[in-house]
Amino acid sequence: MDSVKPKKFLGQHFLTDLSVAKRIADTIDACPDIPVLEVGPGMGVLTQYILPKGRPFKVVEIDFDSVPYLHEHFPALSDNIIEGDFLKMNLHDVFDGKPFVLTGNYPYNISSQIFFKMVENRDLIPCCTGMIQKEVAERMAASPGNKTYGVLSVLIQAWYDVEYLFTVNENVFNPPPKVKSAVIRLTRNNKQTLGCDEQLFRRIVKTVFTMRRKMMRNGMKQILGKDSPLLADPIFTRRPEQLSVQEFIDLTNKVSAEG
Repeated sequence: MDSVKPKKFLGQHFLTDLSVAKRIADTIDACPDIPVLEVGPGMGVLTQYILPKGRPFKVVEIDFDSVPYLHEHFPALSDNIIEGDFLKMNLHDVFDGKPFVLTGNYPYNISSQIFFKMVENRDLIPCCTGMIQKEVAERMAASPGNKTYGVLSVLIQAWYDVEYLFTVNENVFNPPPKVKSAVIRLTRNNKQTLGCDEQLFRRIVKTVFTMRRKMMRNGMKQILGKDSPLLADPIFTRRPEQLSVQEFIDLTNKVSAEG
């Protein structure tokens, strides 16, 4: 098999610029000495630069054409090619419960789901790097007050420090996507717990950002009820995009205390 045809239903855009591929592969060097899992290797454009690093290394690929291609062109990796859906995997099984770096040229249609799974498995993934749609990368890295700051920003920044590393133009892909791409690195912060009801925290964040341009009071009525005395708190005159992660944590504790 000489090549694999990109499949639209899998959101595949194969990177063709080898210098960009090497730059992406080298982002894992900031997280040394632990295994690496690459999601969606395709024809191995990143794989070829990760493999010589000599680290324990596995790839997971759902594409029925890419799997035999990888076996044929990367025989040294054959025992470490997992055919399956990353979103359905038990990540504790990948390296026998050991922490690992997550990396890849992530399929754009499921990139947010990949990062939410990373957050769920944050104790296994101290570092995550890779390429995603530029707009998603900007949302992940956005600060409070920025128009792109939202649910993804808060839920990821609660547990990870986000670095927007560099932008990648659309003309280095086959087929070219309609958007620019970006390479990011996420590094686990030192929080073991948020110090609040984490389920309620997620509910509050997701609820208020459905009305991101309106005052917090509007979204919080769905959680507190429209007659709650807590709605008199000055924080509810602000918009969701103006609150830091810590302010969302503090708010969660206030809501919990009201019972």
